[in-house]
Formats: sequence, structure tokens, C-alpha cells
Amino acid sequence: MSKPSTTDRPAVDLTVRPSIEELRAVIHPEGMLQRRSAEHWAGRLYMRSISLRITRVLAPVTFITPNGLTYLMMLTGILAGAALVVPGLAGAVLGALLIQVYLLLDCVDGEVARWRRQTSLTGVYLDRVGHYMSEAALLTGLGLRAADLFHRDGGGSKWEWAFLGTLAALGAILIKSETDLVDVARARSGLSAVEDSAAVPRSSGVAKARKAAAFLKFHRLVGAVEASLFVLAAGVADAVHGGLFFTRLAVVVLAAVAMLQTVLHLLSIVLSSRLR
Repeated sequence: MSKPSTTDRPAVDLTVRPSIEELRAVIHPEGMLQRRSAEHWAGRLYMRSISLRITRVLAPVTFITPNGLTYLMMLTGILAGAALVVPGLAGAVLGALLIQVYLLLDCVDGEVARWRRQTSLTGVYLDRVGHYMSEAALLTGLGLRAADLFHRDGGGSKWEWAFLGTLAALGAILIKSETDLVDVARARSGLSAVEDSAAVPRSSGVAKARKAAAFLKFHRLVGAVEASLFVLAAGVADAVHGGLFFTRLAVVVLAAVAMLQTVLHLLSIVLSSRLR
């Protein structure tokens, strides 16, 4: 989740638990939740309402730092991937629940930082690394789940499914890297961060394709929240049907989406004004 800084506000007593209204005015500034490019749909829909109340409890607890919460977010995301190795529906349910905790911590760490005025470059960096690690862990865990490590589906482990899961994880990392490396390239060229308007491709054909992809939102499937829900749905289907057919189908779909989106996103960036 985004972590905008707040420097131009009156000093507050950080040892006292703030009211919901005081906290919301600082950590959810006007327009923040409406910025679709910066706020996840789950944050707008329900998680920011939950995180607001958790942040209120943690605000005066000084031994819990924003960066400490970010490290906990990383750990939770990695554990979500590991949970998928647990056979049966239990593993899929546990993975989805841990991703919800991961999302909650992703909201709370930035909110605590904004309230205490402890936003930092380190925090932003750790947040991005946490997203990379968690999404990769989840998709890798899905591949290991489909490989049937504990031979619950009969026979030996099918390592080709683990390979496909790793391929999906690689794609998810590359997609995020392609976005982040735009700012790296601009910074090394002495340019400011890219504006949202520069994301529109210069080619009308590519612009239409990008608009269609944005409308379908298939690229979101490799995100941690969406992927965990997709895996959960596959786990429920497998529990009803028996075997790992739907889990393995999920691996194929997510690997295909990740690889396709890696190429399309790269083209979208190169053919836009973001590198100009």
C-alpha cells in the first residue's frame, strides 16, 4: 500500500490513543482511497476500515515500529506460500487467510508511519521488497502444492507443476520490476518520477489493447490477494471433485497470465512516454 508522507500538520501527542476521526484525517487524507493506481481494491472495499482500528490501537505503542510491521508483513506473505504446501482444503484456506493478514499489515505499517511522521526511504524499500517476496512465495507454494509433495493424489511428486509455479513467480517479479525500473532509469538520467499521464502508450493500437487489458483486469490474477482467492476457489473445487485437477489448472492459468503480462507490460512501458 502507498505511504505518502505527512509533514505539514500540527504536532500531536503520540503517547495518547487518537480518536478514529483524528486518525482518519491524517492517515487517510482526502482522495487517498479514490486513487485506483495507488490503492488496492480490497483496501478501498474493506481492509482500510479494519486497518484504521488496528492502527488506532498501535499508534501509542512505541516499541512496535513501522518497519517492524513491514518485516512482519514479509514473514506473513512468505508463510502464506508455505501454507499452500499443506494438503487438502486446509492449506488453501490457511494461505488465503494469511494473505489477508499480509494485506492488513501492508496497510497498517504505512498508517502508523504517517501518524508518527516516521515515513522513510527504508520503509518504502522494504514495502516493495515485501511485495516481491510474498507474491513469489505464494506462486511458488502453489506450484509445490500442485506437485503433490506428500503423494496424496497417488504416485510420486510431479515436479513439472513446481516448475510452472516458479515460472509464474518469476513473471510476477518481472512485472513489478518493469514498473519500478522506470523510476530507476529516470532517476539515473536525472529525471523526476513518472507522471500517471505518461503511462498512455503513444501508439493508438497499443493504447486500445492496454485499455482492453485494464478493463478485463486479468493481470491482477498474479497479485497476492487475487491469486490466493483463485487458489482457494481451486482448493474448494478439488475438495468436491477429488484430486488436484483444479489446483493444477490454476497453476497453468497463473503461469500463462504472468508470462503474457510480462511481455505486454514491457511493451506498454517502452511504447509509452514513461521513458522519455
